[in-house]
Amino acid sequence: MTSRRALVTGATGYIGGRLVPKLLEAGFTVRVLVRTPSKLRDVPWSDQVEIVQGDLGDAKSVQSACADIDVLYYLVHSMGAAGDFEKTEHIAAENVAKAAAAAHVSRIVYLGGLHPDTQTLSAHLRSRMEVGRILLDSGVPTTAFQAGVVIGSGSTSFEMIRHLTDVLPCMPAPKWVRNRIQPIAVRDVLYYLQAAADLPSEVNRTFDIGGPDVLRYDQMMNGYALEAGLKHRAIIALPVLTPWLASQWVNLVTPIPRNLAIPIIASLQYDCVVHESDIDQYIPQPDGGLTGYRRAVRLALGRMRDGDVETSWRNSSIEGASSNPLPSDPNWAGHAVYTDLREKTTPADPAALWRVIESIGGENGWYSFPLAWAVRGLMDKAVGGVGLRRGRRNPDHLHTGEVLDFWRVEQIDHGSFLRLRAEMRLPGRAWLEMSVIPTDAGGSLYRQRAVFFPRGLGGRLYWASIFPFHGIIFEGMATRITATAAAERVAKDEA
Repeated sequence: MTSRRALVTGATGYIGGRLVPKLLEAGFTVRVLVRTPSKLRDVPWSDQVEIVQGDLGDAKSVQSACADIDVLYYLVHSMGAAGDFEKTEHIAAENVAKAAAAAHVSRIVYLGGLHPDTQTLSAHLRSRMEVGRILLDSGVPTTAFQAGVVIGSGSTSFEMIRHLTDVLPCMPAPKWVRNRIQPIAVRDVLYYLQAAADLPSEVNRTFDIGGPDVLRYDQMMNGYALEAGLKHRAIIALPVLTPWLASQWVNLVTPIPRNLAIPIIASLQYDCVVHESDIDQYIPQPDGGLTGYRRAVRLALGRMRDGDVETSWRNSSIEGASSNPLPSDPNWAGHAVYTDLREKTTPADPAALWRVIESIGGENGWYSFPLAWAVRGLMDKAVGGVGLRRGRRNPDHLHTGEVLDFWRVEQIDHGSFLRLRAEMRLPGRAWLEMSVIPTDAGGSLYRQRAVFFPRGLGGRLYWASIFPFHGIIFEGMATRITATAAAERVAKDEA
């Protein structure tokens, strides 16, 4: 096994980011194909893999990535994408199928979705099924797993269940809450994905995979409530709530943005249960059997309490959000740009100030005018944006590419510099920078800069409308961050 080479696509995603360390532990040499290598700069295994920059839509980069590969994992999907995503997924699957065949890859392993045998599938489920068909027809032995709701810390499905149940003691819901669902723990998905590398070459087919429990969606919510120590939730099924209306509801009461809620809810219109268990003939169940739903929830909650969430739906790219890095300052010439610069000195040493900066957001808040931040988050959710409640994966540590409320970490130089890129709906592009500069007196200089590139007249009017609040929000933020760091130093000295 130590000589085998695996290519993982989707390594910055929820499943791919967890599979890579599993493959490394099993002795694989791993190559990952990613569009933005900087997103992997701070993950623990980045220096143990070969990182190749490319896109599945670019046939040449796919061909190059497939060279000398034994097992190819196809873990990319367009859930949350707008436009003609079916065409995009079709092209990507064709490129992978052709490149894998030309490179004599021994096996493709694909993760798709459970679906009923019907002609009226949602667009996303239909596209997932088509990708599987293309890979199965590639001439390369392919394992196409079909899984339903994946339960694990940070998974989109789990987070939707968690927030709906936490927020609403009584919930009007669409009639699909009575549909049957067979959830599967993320640990079992990873087990099957890894084990599929050892399947014999004659196996070229789909396999349904699911956990041991078949539940209704309302039973899943109340199962979560029991594990979270909450009271039983009254859930009323209403026939008038269409998938579109339900997605707006989910968008408003959970951190899940509308563009991710829509495909999830569309898939819940059907019973999502395993129709065959043929995988048991090829891959034995894990030691102790498959993980039940309640135990999967318990494990996910434990991971969250310990701050040990490896990957999260939050770090998925958001359709419509800015994805371009901040241009360097010399390139600003000739462009409209607005900045807000604040500087504060503090007796706190640089390490203490950095701890405050790196722990900003999420449960810790933004150190200024919480009501204004909350209102801005609600406004963003109302127009289909990500809102403020995506939170953060870990309460104390950040790495490049991960999400922080309605920002994304674009650059982090631990101990000295943090740059966040805005992903809320804006008439332009925005960044927030925070820097730590040591002073000769042993303290620190805190430098905070907000940068906004307006788009058209609307962008200029937007900046003008919020300018009066900058003195409250940005000045207050700089003052409280430095004061908190100074208080930590005093407490440390007194101890």
